[in-house]
Amino acid sequence: MYTQGLDQAGKEQREVAETADMLAAFQARIDAEEKIEAKDWMPEAYRRTLIRQISQHAHSEIIGMQPEGNWLTRAPSLKRKAILLAKVQDEAGHGLYLYSAAETLGVSRDQLVGDLLSGKAKYSSIFNYPTLSWADIGAVGWLVDGAAIMNQIPLCRCSYGPYARAMVRVCKEESFHQRQGFEIMLTLCRGTDEQKAMAQDALSRWWWPSLMMFGPNDSESKHSAQSMAWKIKRFTNDELRQKFVDVTVQQAEYLGISVPDKDLRFDESSGHHTFGEIDWQEFMDVIAGNGPCNKQRLEKRQAAHDDGAWVREAAQAYASKQAALAAA
Repeated sequence: MYTQGLDQAGKEQREVAETADMLAAFQARIDAEEKIEAKDWMPEAYRRTLIRQISQHAHSEIIGMQPEGNWLTRAPSLKRKAILLAKVQDEAGHGLYLYSAAETLGVSRDQLVGDLLSGKAKYSSIFNYPTLSWADIGAVGWLVDGAAIMNQIPLCRCSYGPYARAMVRVCKEESFHQRQGFEIMLTLCRGTDEQKAMAQDALSRWWWPSLMMFGPNDSESKHSAQSMAWKIKRFTNDELRQKFVDVTVQQAEYLGISVPDKDLRFDESSGHHTFGEIDWQEFMDVIAGNGPCNKQRLEKRQAAHDDGAWVREAAQAYASKQAALAAA
């Protein structure tokens, strides 16, 4: 009911015509580092941008459960199973926080989920790659969650309050996920030659898709400039990607495995690593639905949605009954 009330409030505030003075006053609040809250007036373009970004983030958390859930029954020990299960549960919780944050902008959960299942809404390209070995679970935690942390820590200072507050807990849990993945990789790299080869193979396959997670180069990004002006984002795609490379290359050196990039160099003058060109055609193919696992991911999500219909119907019936009793 809380979000339904906000839905209505959002509809009312969107009916107010936008004027130059209103837009200037809104930008002044942003520039002053004020948080925009759900019932505050906001430009329609700001609202739409947030819905797109937060919903894609939520979809990514939910779809991202699949490649790791694939290994829940095959993890090499009871301890590993318990840790991985906790992580997958965390991702479900992150999706819940984020869908709830998106609802405060006047969009329903049903619409958000419907857009995902229809293919209209996107999720992170990284989750359309398969987890072929146990080492992939380590690589996902180390690289994918590591890249996510680079993206998400600045979101704790996002100008939209509900999103920023949701991200505080998400980032705390993602830091655990990253450490869990790195610890798996470290254990493999300190194991047998075969185990270290597994770790190297996982790094070789997940490195480039992880760099793609940050999105197109700044020169090709359609949304970055405006999102930066609204302080939804605090850093550009290329800035975050560079930070990730600088940190992760050193971690790979510690593990004793090699980043699969013949052009990787440390530039003394800039203090940063230079790296090779990303295959943006692969990125676009995956985003367009032609990645290794796009079809599989959405089919499984659709099946889970259909199988859970009775739970949603029961919850709605219970809520209606309680509302009727309260009104009596």
